[in-house]
Amino acid sequence: MKRIEDDPRISTAHISIYVSLWKLWMEKGDQKPLSFFGHEIRGMCKVSGYATYHKRICELHEYRYIIYTPSFDHLKGSKVTFIELE
Repeated sequence: MKRIEDDPRISTAHISIYVSLWKLWMEKGDQKPLSFFGHEIRGMCKVSGYATYHKRICELHEYRYIIYTPSFDHLKGSKVTFIELE
């Protein structure tokens, strides 16, 4: 959390998405990488707009909080791997 506190780029939407991903990861038994569908996360994190959700999750990847591999196949979920935060 200290890294997030010190990072001016991070908004409440980023934090909400990150925590929702973490919660889903724990619920699925520490699956590596986490496989999920965007609608699962958007409902949890209360970011209802797809464009906002997509922009923020891509920024988490860009800022090196997660490794995000989007899936454009409706039958396969996207994948996230958490990067160990210092």
